Amino acid sequence: MVSNQIDTALEVEGSTPQCAAQLARVRPAALEALTGHRTWLSAQLAEAEGNGGFADPRIGPERFARKLSLTLSAAADSDAILARAEADLDRVSEQITELAAQITGAAGPGVVRQVLDRLAGDVPADATILEFCRDALAAQTAFVTGHRLITVYDDPIELIPMPEMDRGVAVAYCDSPGPLEPAPQPTFIAVSPTPADWAPERVASFYREYNRHMVHDLMVHEAMPGHYLQLQHSRRFAGSDTAIRAALRSGAFTEGWAVYAERVMAEHEYPGEGDPRAVRMQQLKMQLRMTINAILDARIHAHGMTEAEAMALMADRGHQEEGEAAGKWRRAQLTSAQLSTYYVGYCEISDLAADLRAADPGLTDQQLHDQMLAHGSPPVRLLRTLIAA
Repeated sequence: MVSNQIDTALEVEGSTPQCAAQLARVRPAALEALTGHRTWLSAQLAEAEGNGGFADPRIGPERFARKLSLTLSAAADSDAILARAEADLDRVSEQITELAAQITGAAGPGVVRQVLDRLAGDVPADATILEFCRDALAAQTAFVTGHRLITVYDDPIELIPMPEMDRGVAVAYCDSPGPLEPAPQPTFIAVSPTPADWAPERVASFYREYNRHMVHDLMVHEAMPGHYLQLQHSRRFAGSDTAIRAALRSGAFTEGWAVYAERVMAEHEYPGEGDPRAVRMQQLKMQLRMTINAILDARIHAHGMTEAEAMALMADRGHQEEGEAAGKWRRAQLTSAQLSTYYVGYCEISDLAADLRAADPGLTDQQLHDQMLAHGSPPVRLLRTLIAA
């Protein structure tokens, strides 16, 4: 089928692709590799069916450690990352508990859930979620500009309805232009009403997790000053290796920046729906989620964590709704090493920002952040070298 599609593309009327000769040379090897992979997948399926239809999704501690080092950097230490994540889980849990106590004027084991339940009741209207996100983006752009947090560019951006097949995972995602596009193209922020076939109870649960305050935090992550703004800076980098660096963005850098941007906005008291403390509560909840993601990644694949243990961790320590936690359990089984990229990237970005401030206390927020975003989207360990050069 793949070969037929290539032939069809080559035979499009009026097209004489310069790559036709190259494709002819590499096609046999590519088709052989695809056939081999399909054979391997069929064997895995047959083995699973022989075991009652289930195959263990865990890749094991040795493979996980190796894959994590390839995903993040050669210096990545899976055990050290897990230890730091578990320590950060305790630290952020203390922060969100202290903030909840300030909001309620009370203390106790249920104070965080009490505040989050109240915020969860402030849900956006499904039919107007696109307009709600558009207003949030405008407010965030004005806030970042007014507080001079980072240089803001005016590259085109469009908020669009999310394709139906992508709905049900998050309210929004950022679809940036191809990194090698020769001319500016719009960034699309896809915003999702819930899937059309969902029952009202499931819709209600979804918006308890993605309530109005959480959507503000999500738009900070996806757009301003998160992915959309960071990639505007990245596109403007010019150097001898521009094409290579643009094509090979570091996922840990881009995701780490977006999570760091959430913290910056919350610490500068971005008001969201009018109460900066509500935004800070949701940002801390998202930080708990990100940290737990890294813990799940390691403990499921390298330490045998069970579904019951994972669900309890997400519900009790992460304060997640059941639908969110169930989706993450499935994602953690289907992927490995990816869920750690957000946490590790965030730690690297935060550590770099702290080190740059310590080296030059006179830096303004805008100077600090523009300096961090001035070199494309490289791994942070290489960004340190570039900044120092």
